Amino acid sequence: MVALTALWIPILLSAVIVFVASSILHMVLPYHRSDYKKLPDEDKVVAVLRSAGLSGRGLYMFPYCTHKEIKQGPVGTITVFPGGPVNMPKYLLQWFVYCVVVAIFAAYLTGRVMPSGTVYLAVFRVAGTVAFMAYGVGQLVNGIWRGQPWSVVIKEVIDGLVYSLLLAGTFGWLWPR
Repeated sequence: MVALTALWIPILLSAVIVFVASSILHMVLPYHRSDYKKLPDEDKVVAVLRSAGLSGRGLYMFPYCTHKEIKQGPVGTITVFPGGPVNMPKYLLQWFVYCVVVAIFAAYLTGRVMPSGTVYLAVFRVAGTVAFMAYGVGQLVNGIWRGQPWSVVIKEVIDGLVYSLLLAGTFGWLWPR
């Protein structure tokens, strides 16, 4: 058993590595550019949403649980953010904190089942599996319940696999000897 306090370096370093990798995957590589589509007649739709008083953060479903209107369609959900420029530093900080939290859980579980001196590949397997549950498997919910296109979900699962492999590699490399 390895104490969580002995794993702070792999926890923090893996979070930094995953954070940098996610930035590269989303800002440099082109495969996420098709994830979002423009609304048809966007100006009209946004004007209607504004006139309805929709301005605060929230998740909205339409039509709201009326069977007749659901049959007629369209049916959907809208995630609304507050007006104004995107607060990217806030979102990036929250993402980094999430990366640290995932690393803490991976460290906790791996530290419980793997003693000091465990070989790289054994640590890699356990830490990577725990991380993939958070980064990859959790994305499937978006396709099942939130209506996200499966093409987008699969890309997010692949991203999660990359993040998990990076975390696992960091843990295997820095595991206490």
